[in-house]
Amino acid sequence: MAERLAADGRPSSRVATGWLIAALVASLVPILYLVSVSFMSQGEVAAGRLIPTRPTLGAWTRAFSGPVPIAIVNSLVVSVISTVVSLALALPAAWAIVRFRTGGRLLAGTFLAPWLLPPIVAIVPLFMLLRILGLNNTLTGLTLLYAIMNVGLAVWLLEGFVRRLPIELEEAARLDGAGEFGVLTRIIVPLTGPALVAVGAILVILSYNEYLFAAFVTQSEQSRTVPVVISLMLSERIQDFGRVAAASLLGAVPPLAVAAILQKRLVEGLTSGALK
Repeated sequence: MAERLAADGRPSSRVATGWLIAALVASLVPILYLVSVSFMSQGEVAAGRLIPTRPTLGAWTRAFSGPVPIAIVNSLVVSVISTVVSLALALPAAWAIVRFRTGGRLLAGTFLAPWLLPPIVAIVPLFMLLRILGLNNTLTGLTLLYAIMNVGLAVWLLEGFVRRLPIELEEAARLDGAGEFGVLTRIIVPLTGPALVAVGAILVILSYNEYLFAAFVTQSEQSRTVPVVISLMLSERIQDFGRVAAASLLGAVPPLAVAAILQKRLVEGLTSGALK
């Protein structure tokens, strides 16, 4: 039989289980090989070995002693602050679009329109604007760039959550004398808490992993983020793949930790806005 009863009494498909195992293997194999390479010597990496014969911590020592720790801190600071700014701008915008029909359908589509364009087309004007403002090669400039860049996506994601909120609660608050700002801060913000966490986690991970804008905007070691630092390791004349592997694993810890810690709230937030 293709189906059998699982422990909780529901039918379980062997095909589905097989697909799940295949997807798990496909996801874990690159990570496991990255871990293996991080404990290899350069000779073993050049020989194409899968498992180190004599594990060494040299690559991890070189990764810790380089710019990777500073880059991780920079990525976290930029991604968290930019996400807070994006959500602070996006939630009122989504509420205005849904409740007051501000801008009609055109405005809602315009917010997401920049995401349909190749990011490279915006590099030159944004670079020049940051240079004029004196924010080029600074974490402040990169934070501002990410905050503005992610507002459209945040508005688009939050629209579905706001649309499902009962309007009767807002009307009751107005009858009690609350103004629009009071309705937003006392009703909308608490009710969209799970959604803000879910969307915020997505924006943090997107900003943390972004490479193109960070590579153009940051030039000094004190302002570079994790993707930029790792890419510079790969462009060195003598490539230390063990160090690159160790640095990649170190850089992957924060987003994986965010996903693991906020997993329950991510599921709650995303499913609460699944239906409009």
